[in-house]
Amino acid sequence: MSFLDSLRTRASKIGKTIVLPESDDPRTLEALEYILNNSISKIVLVGKEDLKGKIKSKNLKYLEIVDPEKYKDTDKMASVYYETRKLKGMTPEEAKEVMRKDCVTFGAMLVKQGAADGFVAGAKHTTPDVIRAALRCLKIDKDIGTVSGAFLMEVPNSPYGEGGIFVFADCGVNPEPNSRQLAGIAVSSANLFKQLVGKTPRVAFLSYSSKGSAEGPTVDKVKDAVNRAKDISPGLLVDGEFQVDSAIVPEVAKIKCAASEVAGKANVLIFPDLNSGNISYKLTQRLANARAVGPLLLGFTKPCSDLSRGCYVDDIIDAVAITAIRA
Repeated sequence: MSFLDSLRTRASKIGKTIVLPESDDPRTLEALEYILNNSISKIVLVGKEDLKGKIKSKNLKYLEIVDPEKYKDTDKMASVYYETRKLKGMTPEEAKEVMRKDCVTFGAMLVKQGAADGFVAGAKHTTPDVIRAALRCLKIDKDIGTVSGAFLMEVPNSPYGEGGIFVFADCGVNPEPNSRQLAGIAVSSANLFKQLVGKTPRVAFLSYSSKGSAEGPTVDKVKDAVNRAKDISPGLLVDGEFQVDSAIVPEVAKIKCAASEVAGKANVLIFPDLNSGNISYKLTQRLANARAVGPLLLGFTKPCSDLSRGCYVDDIIDAVAITAIRA
């Protein structure tokens, strides 16, 4: 059993409830069948009640279908949503329209109101759409102060990381994070790794430089972020700046960064910008045949996950399992 498959089993023992807002996507319905058949989580499916006739699973006790047009708390949720958006010029009528027509925002509000423990969306919506819904409905963790998108990576037959398991961040949200934001991304990514993998996170801030081998504004930003991350979480094993081989390859680390507790053993990789993070996770996924789950949205007080619009059914299943575990 792969590590990600073990997370599905782990989620099935927790009994959390996850919202799937995109019931009009066939991949969502196919993933739903598997999730229900294997009791991975309870599901709130946003859509029309006649969807139940399309679902073949016999485990329907784990499923609730919610139609925003008929849901008993839609008006109440619209009122709460209006209060959060009225300073931006939203009217009560517009808030009601959003609750009835925007399935992702409706799903996020279900989580905010406690009707579910987390949500997974993005099969038919862009990352900005999903993040916007989360930002407008869920609270940001004040200790972290930064929303980011991390990927849990499982690289087969890899001696690096934690037996091929890594967290990559930020790969989905912040185009040019400053040092304060990078520090928050690092701490939240380390917490994610600990929660999912159960091993000590070793966080490496990546760069084109290893411990002063090169200079430049980006290197300075990364160095500052390392110090800030240590201030936020004093016990965290975090170091940098590292080139990626210095971070994950022990033989290279002995040559370039022998004194570091993280070099050569890193399992949480923090990229200096969104370009490098997004490119790296997709290269790893395609060239190394890695499984990549995410972006898992970090920095909120309740868990949620984005999906690529090119996602597979397994990606949805894994995202639901991980969101349930995070809850």
